[in-house]
Amino acid sequence: MLRALAFLFLISLAACGPREQGLGPPVGGAALARDGFVTTDGARLPLRSWRDEAVEAKVVVLALHGFNDYGSAWAEPAAWWARQGVVTYALDQRGFGEAPDPGIWGGSDAMVHDVQEVAAALRRAHPGLPLFLLGESMGAAVAMVATTSWLEGRPDGLVLSAPGVWGRETMPWIYRSALWVAAHAMPWNLATGRGIRVHPSDNIEMLRALGRDPLVIKATRADAIWGLVDMMDAGLAAASRINVPTLVLYGENDDIVPRQSVELMLRRFTAPFRLALYPDGYHLLFRDLRGEVVWRDVLSWMSDQAAPLPSGREVLERPVRIARSAARSD
Repeated sequence: MLRALAFLFLISLAACGPREQGLGPPVGGAALARDGFVTTDGARLPLRSWRDEAVEAKVVVLALHGFNDYGSAWAEPAAWWARQGVVTYALDQRGFGEAPDPGIWGGSDAMVHDVQEVAAALRRAHPGLPLFLLGESMGAAVAMVATTSWLEGRPDGLVLSAPGVWGRETMPWIYRSALWVAAHAMPWNLATGRGIRVHPSDNIEMLRALGRDPLVIKATRADAIWGLVDMMDAGLAAASRINVPTLVLYGENDDIVPRQSVELMLRRFTAPFRLALYPDGYHLLFRDLRGEVVWRDVLSWMSDQAAPLPSGREVLERPVRIARSAARSD
């Protein structure tokens, strides 16, 4: 009887396993469109852009948002960069923002493929300009994996902000087990994060605006979290295969991506990298109250990868050790 019940339980799990969108069969060529980007499998993904036509374009950036966020996350730094000659594009990745089926995990392979297609199209649209791939949190993991398997339009550099590399390798076993059960037994179950005390940023007004924004996902399916962890696994595994110059950004007050995961990622890097560590920084570095300090560092690095960072926050010691945050006044 116990064996029969176990068998029925396993069958039920298989019947309601994690759901993802995935990459469909090709239906045409990938192309930039007026309202976004059309992938080879026909998905229409919003692609926001910022450019100052009065300033000569010098650099192109493809920016990737974090989990449950979307492309407008980059509005402030992108507008500031535009005045410095940077053309920024921000993609709503599959399953987020105004992309198809928000809330349903897009699929790691599909999301990586989308980024590669968009970057190749931007190369063609801006011939002769350097192209940088910028990712925040989950977006950084997507960028890392995309960079290791590039077929066309490889970027000139990679910027990883609070890289989402908290994969199963560094996750407590109880978290892994609970996530497996939730994603396979109740993949539709929604998590809101209520009761979890984290501080994504010191910019309270910005956080309140995110809470009011209907395009920011507030309740997350269990199988979407499963997909995110798959993506973070892949990002951590990709660290040793990255072969472009990389700038890593991390805030000492980040209580979402553990510092131990970032240290492990950096130990595995074989490509040249530079690390900027911000004592006053949180997870959403670009939208913190002191976010402009980060914007300037990124602009400086894209302009001259050998120049000192304006903030003076670069960590030169190897191997890298990320200090614990000082106690917060809040």
